[in-house]
Parts: sequence; structure tokens; C-alpha cells
Amino acid sequence: MDEIVVSTVVYLPREEVYDFVVDFPRYANYSKHLRDVTRRGDGETGTRYEMRFSWWKLNYTTVSEVTELHPPERVEWRLVKDLRARGRWRIEELEDLPADAPEDAETASRVFFEVSYDADSADEDTLNLPRFVSLGWVIDKLKPALENEAERVVERIVEDLEGRRRPVELSVERRTG
Repeated sequence: MDEIVVSTVVYLPREEVYDFVVDFPRYANYSKHLRDVTRRGDGETGTRYEMRFSWWKLNYTTVSEVTELHPPERVEWRLVKDLRARGRWRIEELEDLPADAPEDAETASRVFFEVSYDADSADEDTLNLPRFVSLGWVIDKLKPALENEAERVVERIVEDLEGRRRPVELSVERRTG
């Protein structure tokens, strides 16, 4: 399994951050490739989200399911079709404000977006690839796009959460398994 972990500091209490990240349909507002999200359920554990993506010449809908909710610390999910993947939003409240915190900051939380996926588990038949394009080629191109997208989503969420644009320092870890 490959893993991407993107984290940053948000200057809000973790309860406010949690309420924001648990709202999956909102993600279409932040992603370059996510066109829309349809919710099937009440938002609690077991709720499924159909997410329609468009990237390069591919249009694809995947389905994720919320597997665990631990307010205000964690939201766990997994993909339920075509690719083995799981992830989580994790929120830790910081005891002390970072030295470079904005002057008006009263509290801070570190937000983690973590995704593990098995690229080899993708089903080539479900992607409807253009002629002469191999799944291996698509996966090689998709990995950097996924990493860039994870960074972009976190940056945009921070801006929306705090209500202002600021330089966002992201910590990005990539593990290949």
C-alpha cells in the first residue's frame, strides 16, 4: 500500500475543524478534479458518498463509505469499489500556539489528511481507458496528481475554515509499500 499524509496547522479549535471536514459533499468546492459528491445516508457511520472525478481523458465515479466517526478527533473512510483505499481526517488540538501564529489566534489544531491505497488493485476494465493507454501508464501519471490534489484540498480548506488566505505550511509524507 502507498500512503500520503498531508498535515498543517489551523487556527481554530478541533471541534470546528471536525465539523468542517466531516462534510464530505463540500469537498467538490476544493478539488480541481472532483466534479460532485452525492451522499447516500445521514452522514453517520455507513454513509456512502459517490464522488465523480474528471482527470485527463478519464471520467470516473468512486464510492466511499464512512467507517468510523470519533468526534472531534477522527473521521475514517474506505473506498468500496474498484480500488483498495482507505483514509482518515485526524485532528489534534495543540497545547501551545506556534511561534508564527497570527496575532489574533487563540487556539490551534493540527489537521492530518491520510490516504492509503493499493494502486495494483485498480480494475482496468472499470476505467474505460483510451486505446493504446495502459493502466500502468495511468497509475504512474496519477500518483503525482493525487499528491498534488491532497495538498491543494488541504490548503483550500484552511483558507475557508479561517476565513482568510495565508501562507499554509504543509507537511507531506509519502510512503511506498
